[in-house]
Amino acid sequence: MIKKIEDFNSVFFIGIAGVGMSAIAQYLKGIGKKVSGSDRYFHADEFNKTREQLENEGIECFVQNGSGITEKTDLIVVSTAIEDTVFEVKKAKELGIPIIKRSELLAIIAESKKTIAVAGTSGKSTTSAMLYQILLDAKLNPSIISGAGLTSIIKTGKIGNAAVGKGEWLIIEADESDGSIVQYQPEIGLLLNIDKDHQEIDELQDLFTAFKNNTRGLFIVNQSNTLAKKLSADSAHDFGFENNSAGYSAENFKQSGLSLTFKVKGEKFEMNSLGQHSVENATAAIAVANQIGVDLKICAESLAQYEGIYRRHQILGKKNGVWVIDDYAHNPAKCAASIKACQPLAKKVIAWFQPHGYGPTRFLKDDFIEEISAALRPQDEIWMSEIFYAGGTAVKDISANDLIEGIKNNGKNAYFIENRNNLLKTLQPELKEGTLLLLMGARDPSLELFCKNIFENL
Repeated sequence: MIKKIEDFNSVFFIGIAGVGMSAIAQYLKGIGKKVSGSDRYFHADEFNKTREQLENEGIECFVQNGSGITEKTDLIVVSTAIEDTVFEVKKAKELGIPIIKRSELLAIIAESKKTIAVAGTSGKSTTSAMLYQILLDAKLNPSIISGAGLTSIIKTGKIGNAAVGKGEWLIIEADESDGSIVQYQPEIGLLLNIDKDHQEIDELQDLFTAFKNNTRGLFIVNQSNTLAKKLSADSAHDFGFENNSAGYSAENFKQSGLSLTFKVKGEKFEMNSLGQHSVENATAAIAVANQIGVDLKICAESLAQYEGIYRRHQILGKKNGVWVIDDYAHNPAKCAASIKACQPLAKKVIAWFQPHGYGPTRFLKDDFIEEISAALRPQDEIWMSEIFYAGGTAVKDISANDLIEGIKNNGKNAYFIENRNNLLKTLQPELKEGTLLLLMGARDPSLELFCKNIFENL
């Protein structure tokens, strides 16, 4: 039975190319474990960037045919997407090798360090990255296991979603979507927000309450989020946006172009980013860092240099007077916040969104319609392409056009373009100087290239 990080040495990941899996794999390699893995996206004699990056870290990668699993393998790790019918799972069982889920392994890793667990339905990756940068600049040599690549690490040629430091602090994301958040017992628990996403609000409230109860030390919440505020342990430890109840409140917020300024406890902060939600995330990171001993001045100097994370309001550039921004937004609150954050940059925002999954889209249909409608100004537009389908037995009884029709009924400019490959040609006449094109979507691995192609061909 694997209970501690010392209980295994050779670990094999089935589905290692996934962002959550690759992060843990890199971390374990960084602390001296023997790490290998396979993925359905790996094919013989076919280049795969993630595979190359993992192999450059000394992680052996295999085609998903079982050849990488041997009697010397101590532990098999699977993501929630890996079913028992997968050949490699069957082989591992035949060999009697323990099999655990990614989240279970992350909980074991978290027990080996002083852990800061970042939770909430939005902003986990961004806040984790900001906090990592602050602790790094404060010479605390932190480690991080993240759900997105940090631009500063990606620049070195790595995937960017993990780093091993010699210090005592480890930053992780506590995910509520699969219920695994209840497995962690962090030194510090940070709750950014609670909004309807994968589960109903009551279910989310129960999960985050368990997270609070499992936190061993400081528990910090967002006083500006109605539901998160209910779980506050002590408002003096909390953060917020122009919120008198919070010990760490962002005040005097101003956005000028791509620059944000605000104050926390009298210290002035300036960042290259967009929107109020970015300020809330930054203030959360500041609240944690300051309460473990980092001076606010160091926090400010660090955030001034913060470079962002992969596909989170990633500015692809400005061409022919048109800004193009790529964002991972995929739930109603995130889409609305993303649109609002772009509005100070342009007279008109044209947003495009591809929902992912028929089940999630059906579950969040009314919320998408209401939140996106509320975010759009009279001159703004929302375009959607058909729902991204990753395979499986989903019931296809909803279309992205159903969301568009709902937004239209609310009096907003909304348009359906079934095939996203026709988007640029259709929009070209509208993309005039003073316009911003915001491209939103998640889960689909081809979105990064799609968004880059849109910008390059503008």
